[in-house]
Amino acid sequence: MKKLIVLFIFMPIISYGQWNDVLNKVKDQVTKVSGSSSSVNIAGGLKEALQNGISKQVSQLTATDGFYKNELVKIVLPPELQKVDKTLRKMGMSKLADDGIRSLNRAAENAVKEATPIFVGAIKDMSFTDAKSILMGNQSAATDYLKGSTSSSLYQKFSPVIKQSIGKVGADKIWSNIIKKYNAIPTVSKVNPDLTDYVTQKSMDGVFTMIAIEEKNIRTNLTSRTSETLKKVFALQDKK
Repeated sequence: MKKLIVLFIFMPIISYGQWNDVLNKVKDQVTKVSGSSSSVNIAGGLKEALQNGISKQVSQLTATDGFYKNELVKIVLPPELQKVDKTLRKMGMSKLADDGIRSLNRAAENAVKEATPIFVGAIKDMSFTDAKSILMGNQSAATDYLKGSTSSSLYQKFSPVIKQSIGKVGADKIWSNIIKKYNAIPTVSKVNPDLTDYVTQKSMDGVFTMIAIEEKNIRTNLTSRTSETLKKVFALQDKK
């Protein structure tokens, strides 16, 4: 049952089709520990939690303006590009500057949609000891665990998706034009930013931010526990 806790929390970014094998394995493990699978409807609970998470979190990030109009995760320009933005606006090219910011957020929205299965491995490999400490930890314990255990490998998998996404939404062409115009201005220090790295980092930050919101909601808001399974599992945390 302890492993179930973490699955509930992380389910917002995992594609539905990949859970068939995981469901059976977790059900068997919980049965061995609890002595009865009837105490918690594992399969039903996971499917319900997964569906709730997809509708509440993933759809928000992958929808048009999911990043761009969400102030918690919106990708703003790094210091190196802020001077580019400021200069372009002074020269009457505000639309081009706006298009540049929007394109980075579009790339993130598209990439998160394509990269939803990435966390499956980390969740499947999580031990019962990890799950117990996470359940009884602070309001961001699960998110912190995920950051620590997956950030390095996640970056390696996420980066090529971001690069492809930047091309797909046309952000590469927009920023090529922006940088070209900026570098042609006399006296400015030329720039050559690594947009793939920057958007990758910010996209990951956005995903972790949304996971943390859902984690806190489940931990603290009784009304968010919309099934008997969720109520039973998180009641253990309430009693700590």
